[in-house]
Amino acid sequence: MIVILDFGSQYTHLISRRIRNLGVYTEVLPFNVSSEKVSELNPSGVILSGGPQSVYSDESLRPDLQLFRIPIPILGICYGSQLIAHIFGGRVRKADVGEYGRTKLRVLKKNKILSGIPSKEFFVWMSHGDVIDSLPEDFEVLAHTDFSPNAVFKFRNIWGVQFHPEVYHTQFGDRIIENFVFGICRAKRDWNIESYLESKLKELSEIKEGVLCAVSGGTDSTVLAVLLSRIKNMNVKYFLIDTGLLRKNDVEKIRKNFNSLGIQIDVFDASSNFLSQLKGVEDPEEKRKIVGRVFAEVFGSIINSYKGMKYLAQGTLYPDVIESGVSVSGKADVIKTHHNVGGMPSDINFKIIEPFRYLYKDEVREIGKILNIPEEIMNRHPFPGPGLSVRIIGEVTEEKLRILREAEEIFEEELMKAGLYYKVWQAFCVLTNSKSVGVVGDRRRYGWVLALRVVESVDAMTADWAHLNYTFLDTVARKIVASVPQISRVVYDITSKPPATIEWE
Repeated sequence: MIVILDFGSQYTHLISRRIRNLGVYTEVLPFNVSSEKVSELNPSGVILSGGPQSVYSDESLRPDLQLFRIPIPILGICYGSQLIAHIFGGRVRKADVGEYGRTKLRVLKKNKILSGIPSKEFFVWMSHGDVIDSLPEDFEVLAHTDFSPNAVFKFRNIWGVQFHPEVYHTQFGDRIIENFVFGICRAKRDWNIESYLESKLKELSEIKEGVLCAVSGGTDSTVLAVLLSRIKNMNVKYFLIDTGLLRKNDVEKIRKNFNSLGIQIDVFDASSNFLSQLKGVEDPEEKRKIVGRVFAEVFGSIINSYKGMKYLAQGTLYPDVIESGVSVSGKADVIKTHHNVGGMPSDINFKIIEPFRYLYKDEVREIGKILNIPEEIMNRHPFPGPGLSVRIIGEVTEEKLRILREAEEIFEEELMKAGLYYKVWQAFCVLTNSKSVGVVGDRRRYGWVLALRVVESVDAMTADWAHLNYTFLDTVARKIVASVPQISRVVYDITSKPPATIEWE
């Protein structure tokens, strides 16, 4: 096994997922776990994750220093590499130029950690505002970038990389992780998603009381619903809350999909609850928390309408958890609150079941394949829990919802016609809070600015904007402006994650 110490990185469990994908078991532990505990686990190696802090600040997170006396390989990633350099006497300072996103790495010396990489220059994914200015004595620099002179280094049984090899957009990132896990740590392959699914089925089958399963029509909750439906003698009721924030005709489409899977769902129309609470609210975090609070209130009323229900099952994924600032370390920054994580009150009177809490979208899709869920249902684009409320910048109104629904329907139809829908990770529209002057039939039009957002990703932790054909974008923009008169201008978002998130709010 490989132990990963969590220093609050948004990518900590992505490291874990990458290694488990190689067939090696991992455990994520708090950054300050004792070296004795680590030794008891007898891992093949230890990885120090990234984190949002600066190693030279008074509040910086430090591991048990005895950890470095354990005779096993250690790899520091981003903050972890800076921490190693700092602890051993190197100099870490605020960078003159921070590195975010794709950055070219230049290899100076070959080493086990960089073994098998065919090029001396390749792109890595950076996300840091500090730099290792100088390495401690006897440390060997192996690679650099234009702004990170010590981007890869080695010292005895310790390695450090300033970039994130666990992120999909790092070229040869999997190879670097393989080099550490197998070439350096000599770990064995003995873990897979099938065994994880088997253990979850066994765990869930022990539940004897009633379970309510909240569905949204998305991949995660759909796979969860099918998973629960396969457990013999489990008393499960499935329900969908119509928040009034769904896309056009979504309720009918979702009901039809579940019927095809042999699952009957109850639909609760709570749209007036959500829209009344969101009235006048513009702050995105406040909107998310309101949606979470109203969800909890509606859940409470739903429970009272069923008998014997003690559990609530949700399709929460790990990206939801970590963006909401929930981590093993307790030190992750809040990126945005998810309605089913940070928005949930602590005094809810039912137990939560979240079998996918530490999985990623592609892993859940693997489970969906094992459960034989049709691809057209499995491959629907992700849709945020707070719905269109976070795709409307500023106050949410019924008029804005209508405008956005019409635009989104046109966009999805054109993606389908062009054969692009299933080729990209996610595509949607954002109704901005800006208006723009336009000209239609020699008349002045003062309408909303609509943004198109299309990204390519594997796990939603990182994403690149999709380089769609200009002719296609032109077709979409023309059709939207012609069909939705309240929209006067269409723009295309070309920002990657990071520094942006996939959703705008």
